[in-house]
Amino acid sequence: MKQIDINGYKEEIIERSDFPIEKCKTILKNKVTTILGYGPQGRGQGLNMRDQGFNVILGLRKGASWVKALEDGWVAGENLFEIEEATKKGNIIQFLLSDAGQIQAWPTVKNNLIEGDTLYFSHGFGIVFHSDTNIIPPKNVNVVLVAPKGSGLTVRNHFLEGRGINSSYAVFQDYDGSAKEIAISTAFAIGSGHLFETTFEKEVHSDLTGERCVLMGLIQGAFLAQYEVLRENGHSPSEAYNETIEEALESLYPLVSEKGMDWMYSNCSTTAQRGALDWAPRFKNVLKPVINECYEKVVSGEEAKISISSNSRDDYRDQLNKELDEINNQEMWLAGRELRALRPENNQ
Repeated sequence: MKQIDINGYKEEIIERSDFPIEKCKTILKNKVTTILGYGPQGRGQGLNMRDQGFNVILGLRKGASWVKALEDGWVAGENLFEIEEATKKGNIIQFLLSDAGQIQAWPTVKNNLIEGDTLYFSHGFGIVFHSDTNIIPPKNVNVVLVAPKGSGLTVRNHFLEGRGINSSYAVFQDYDGSAKEIAISTAFAIGSGHLFETTFEKEVHSDLTGERCVLMGLIQGAFLAQYEVLRENGHSPSEAYNETIEEALESLYPLVSEKGMDWMYSNCSTTAQRGALDWAPRFKNVLKPVINECYEKVVSGEEAKISISSNSRDDYRDQLNKELDEINNQEMWLAGRELRALRPENNQ
């Protein structure tokens, strides 16, 4: 285990060498892991566990996810079951349905948990906002969290590339003293590279803020604002797209990922460095109050209520598709589709 100290804040990082796969298999040897849900996280975590030889089964509703699971080699009646039966068969129940799906399925799952089971989440939403979700686990089960810091597709792709993905872990309820060990073992079974500890509350507060801000919401807004300014001042779609998005994603952001923002700055022109250094504080001063407002609404539960209310509507999927189509048809992303096709790797 590695100890890190950042400005006096000490953290313990658990690495794969601390819990090699054979050790994880020994800890989980008498356990059946049931994964409920086959969205991006359910699929990525499930396939990674199966590929590493863990005893894992799926619990799904019959429909598109069931068909996808069959295509991926899961076998009905062997390691693929409907939700109620799969929950009964499992000792570790990975509750990886969508937040709305968890609310709907919770009565079935709760009624089929038995003493000593472990209820596993990859997001703290259902537990933290229990007054809205009604997800309140019985006292005689372990409740843990492992939250990969990336999409389920990234969890799977990193595993296939021989890499791990950073994940947080937390113990909400340790009924029999094994919760932490089960959480950590399962974290490496699903393909984590290293782990840092959190709480259910901190995970959901940081996650919802990140999604609304720099991970998704803020970046779409920032891209669109700059693209529109350039277009309104006579720049072509190609130029506006390349200067806003292509250069960011294909050139500069990978440098930040590799060695940090300072290293990216040092590998750009002096003109770019000067402009970035001068303007960054101005953007920070404008954006921090907005991000703080977002964080406060997350912590208060307001954002959770909005999500639950929206996702519970009968017409939610249709309305969502309309909103996504609006983004898809923005000129910025129309230009992107044309220009991405011209990348050298797409023309070999």
